[in-house]
Amino acid sequence: MRFILDFLRQRPNRREAELAYLSEAVSRYDLERREREIAGGKFATLNG
Repeated sequence: MRFILDFLRQRPNRREAELAYLSEAVSRYDLERREREIAGGKFATLNG
């Protein structure tokens, strides 16, 4: 939830968005899934 609120306040650069997204992981499995999503280009449209 914090990730969404932070994202809506201001558009972060790609690295900030990736780190915020990873920090919201609730388990090791969730973290690994999120890492795969990022590697697949989830935030590729953001600058930075």
